[in-house]
Amino acid sequence: MCRILGSFAAGADRPDPAELSAASARQRHGGPDEHQVLRGPGWALGCDRLAVTDPCGGRQPYRLPHLPGILAVLNGEIYNHAELRRALAARGHRFPDRCDGTVLPALYAEYGPAFAEHLDGMFAVAVLDLRPGRTRLVLAVDDMGMKPIHLHHDPEDGSTRFASEIPALLAFGGVRISPREDSLDTVLATRTSFSTGTALDGISVLPPGATALVRPGAAPVVRRRGPHRAAPVGDTQDVLRHEVRRLATADVPVCAVTSGGLDSGLVTALAAEHARETDAPPLHTFHLTYRGGWPGSEAAHARSVARRTRTVHHEIALDPDELPSLLTRTVRHLGQPNADPITLSTYALFRAVRRQGFTVALAGDGADELFGGYDRMRAALAAPPGADWAAAYTDALSAAPRLLREHLYTADYRAHIADTGSAADRIEQELRSAEAVGADRVTAMTALETRWRLPAYHLRRVDHLSMAWAVETRLPFCQPSVVAHARALPAAARTGKRALYEAGAELLPAPVLRRPKQPFTLPVEAMIAPGGPLLDTVRELLSPARLVLGGKVRADRVGKLLARQLERPDRADAQALWALAVHELWTDVVRGMSIPAGCAAA
Repeated sequence: MCRILGSFAAGADRPDPAELSAASARQRHGGPDEHQVLRGPGWALGCDRLAVTDPCGGRQPYRLPHLPGILAVLNGEIYNHAELRRALAARGHRFPDRCDGTVLPALYAEYGPAFAEHLDGMFAVAVLDLRPGRTRLVLAVDDMGMKPIHLHHDPEDGSTRFASEIPALLAFGGVRISPREDSLDTVLATRTSFSTGTALDGISVLPPGATALVRPGAAPVVRRRGPHRAAPVGDTQDVLRHEVRRLATADVPVCAVTSGGLDSGLVTALAAEHARETDAPPLHTFHLTYRGGWPGSEAAHARSVARRTRTVHHEIALDPDELPSLLTRTVRHLGQPNADPITLSTYALFRAVRRQGFTVALAGDGADELFGGYDRMRAALAAPPGADWAAAYTDALSAAPRLLREHLYTADYRAHIADTGSAADRIEQELRSAEAVGADRVTAMTALETRWRLPAYHLRRVDHLSMAWAVETRLPFCQPSVVAHARALPAAARTGKRALYEAGAELLPAPVLRRPKQPFTLPVEAMIAPGGPLLDTVRELLSPARLVLGGKVRADRVGKLLARQLERPDRADAQALWALAVHELWTDVVRGMSIPAGCAAA
């Protein structure tokens, strides 16, 4: 697991070493173990390494003596590297170590840009081919988009720059900062930027399962690969057990994140089972809660899972007074606004994981999307024929429903969004189009969730905020065999997570299986209630002077929404206020990123 970066352009000029150093420094938190940037005429390739597989080997950028001119960097893990190494060795390739990424130059030499089709894992890879007559840059990310690559192409000079994190990309002098005009609407309508766009003009993210080919001076050409072919290995429990065991194997200490719910509970139970059967030390589990009496605590359920699975349990009690300072740090690390209050919890949780000496954490993200666990999915399936289920579904994704957004916007901004279209409009259209061509609603919703929302909203948060503390998060539910298994199930089995409840029946405590779904999140409606630890921060960010200057929302109506929240604390109102505040803070933070500087402290 690492952070990668690079630049590629026509011409003989070498990239500025100061820019490269600044870009690397801004994501060094994710790769504290080793740093190297190579550069030459028109190109640069660098990596900040978090040593997980073969910590003593695997120096990046990867180069093999018998393949001069091919360089590669990797963020992530290649789980099938041992079998790839054996197959490549049989073809005459030689390797200096057993690090997973060392196989990349040889794999590229054999298959060219199609090399990514042979990778099984979570990965963002950059391969630079400097061989005479073949000069090109190839970028690739895994099928689920677990590891990101952010891109900027300058049409004036033909240069392409990339980095694992947006703040690092913004350290390149040629990358100009310009927040998108529709970024506020996108945050309110979908909680973060979906699709291949970001909240900044000119910066895109490589979509899941994509490979980009860049030739000198030309814009990246992006194509989506076919889905990874994974052979089924049994029923749901068997498939998940296989992946958990594979991902629980590492050269560094491994733990699990346990929220107290079904998804993380299944991962925890199977990882603990694996530890016992292999005579490994007991599995350590981590759960975040808050000091004091706050609604929605899952601590008792997490303890119940830990007792049942016999783990060494760590209950991290965060002081709510620390939350305002954590907010700025999380927004900076994410690089673009994410309106989920869980960002603060996630950041604090992985800080505790790292401080306890763990480098790898197993987590349960992806289960709801694949196995139909969200309430909005059940509501859509229950909608009668003729009902506008797509609009209701899209509103359920939002931080502020459509009517509230339009009520809060100034006349000018409302007209602008009406002219250009909202992210919500595009989501509704995709859902309706899928149903129009014959897809059942379960398939239509799952496709949207896994292709766009899961990578942008959940996986980016997990990647950036775990790597803020140099922790690699591994996600069994996002592995190809689990994805293929879920998609092959009948619609009924992947609705309401029926298949997962059956898989957990003999593994988890009955109260955990019986309890209603509850997302692991921050109780934001209580945190910005009278006397709440985040109230002053939200008030400051939503001051009338700031909002009037921004020109997008009416300060008087935002003020009335805040007054209503203070009179009768409500989750929906609090979520809308939180999204507005996060966007305001992000606009401040992103302006500060325009000056290349050392990485902000985690």
